[in-house]
Amino acid sequence: MMPMKALRPIIAICGTTGVGKSNLAVEIALQLASSGRQTCKSAKVINADAMQVYAGMDVITNKIPFSERQGIEHALMGFKSPHEQYVVGQWVKDALDEIDDAHKKDQVPIVVGGTSYWIQHLLFPNRLAKDLDSVDQEERLTSPELEISAELALSLKLLPSELQRLFNCLPETAPSADSDPGEAFQLYNLLKALDDRVAARWHWKDTRKVLRSIRIIQETGRKPSELIQAQSQDIIRPRFRTLCFWVYSSPEALRPRLDARVDRMLEQGLLDEVRTLQVQIKDLAISSDDATMDPASDYTFGIFQSIGYREFHKYLSSPNAGDDEFSAAVKNMKTSTRQYAKRQSSWLRNKLLPMLYAANDCKDEGEVLEPSTFTYLLDATELNESWTKHVRDPAISITNKFLDHNSLPDPLSLSDVARELLAVPLKDTDPSAVLNARRKIICPVCTTNPVQPFMVEEGEEWRLHQKSRIHRRRGYSSLSAAEIEERKRQGRLKKRSGSEHRLELESDGLSMS
Repeated sequence: MMPMKALRPIIAICGTTGVGKSNLAVEIALQLASSGRQTCKSAKVINADAMQVYAGMDVITNKIPFSERQGIEHALMGFKSPHEQYVVGQWVKDALDEIDDAHKKDQVPIVVGGTSYWIQHLLFPNRLAKDLDSVDQEERLTSPELEISAELALSLKLLPSELQRLFNCLPETAPSADSDPGEAFQLYNLLKALDDRVAARWHWKDTRKVLRSIRIIQETGRKPSELIQAQSQDIIRPRFRTLCFWVYSSPEALRPRLDARVDRMLEQGLLDEVRTLQVQIKDLAISSDDATMDPASDYTFGIFQSIGYREFHKYLSSPNAGDDEFSAAVKNMKTSTRQYAKRQSSWLRNKLLPMLYAANDCKDEGEVLEPSTFTYLLDATELNESWTKHVRDPAISITNKFLDHNSLPDPLSLSDVARELLAVPLKDTDPSAVLNARRKIICPVCTTNPVQPFMVEEGEEWRLHQKSRIHRRRGYSSLSAAEIEERKRQGRLKKRSGSEHRLELESDGLSMS
């Protein structure tokens, strides 16, 4: 049955790094091309990996080789300069252009990548707070038509003079928290004075995010929290009729694959790519006549965020690095890769899945719409023949049924793993919920320098930090000798009291041992 309001089709393939997402996209595209279909008889793959958008650096970003693309068009891959910043708002705009082009050619857009954050904002409009790149010219603060919100106007009026000067003369690029912590913390103080709700989302060392939030204020005349609050009034309406495949592998099976992939990347020339990147950045700094420019050491910017660059940039930059340092860099890269895969799975299950499910509950003027998003987990824990049986074949079968608007199988029926991981509890998908989640707080005990405060995330991270050895040790160091002795005495009394209590239980026959 056709949906009451027809949406154009799109396929999204998500999953952690190293599970075979790109291979599956090519297999689906090849099957469509050879199926003899009358409609949707070909496909275009659209890259949704934040690192694979950069030109060159094919090894370090793990791009699918041209030989393995088998003639299938891959868009938005390898087209940005390595030292160029490229953010989610820009990618969504470019991806929409590629999707429109595909639909005009009766192609199926297959969006593939591990950056599920990007995919989420592609599928669901009006859920992304505006950044500098998405602000229209007529919305800029310099435009006479733009009004500053009353809430922002009051905050601007109350700014101290030094923060007012900083707001009027923002730096072109975010300062480094390592080399210039004073400037970095001052920038954070400016954001906190203007929008403390958004400032609580960032660590003061996240200078790029802090600066972008302030630029949103300059460019829109509104606080980011105001923009997010306005978005919360919007109903979740998906842009497309979406078939989402989550390609999954158990962490136990994935770990040795990821370790082996790091070894292969080194054999394929990862170190040469890092050296090339170092030379490019050096040349760029010389040509710009900016001696302070060193994006190569800013691991939050562009291609420099990629796993492997940080570890081996430090190794190659050390004049006395030897085998031990090389082994440490390899170990660190493998650890970072595994941690990244864990974060990807967490985002999929806790962020993207609830959004996909919520989209099917939306109403349009009181009218209940038919489901528009269909999500399947494909178990890629085992490879070879198992890949064909549990990943390729079901994906192709479901794809054809989806495109033909035929009845689709129950997602929970595909495997025990699907039944377990797709059954996520309902979560708040309201954009304003981000203002109250993962807030950063200052630990007064561990802050030794007031202009470089020690910050942790509230909740579980804060509770664990309070129990940590370093926190307890620093807590003691702030006490006088008499206070330390009194605490020790109280501890001994408590321990002695507990021992006496256990002896009483044993004498009464109540011991649990």
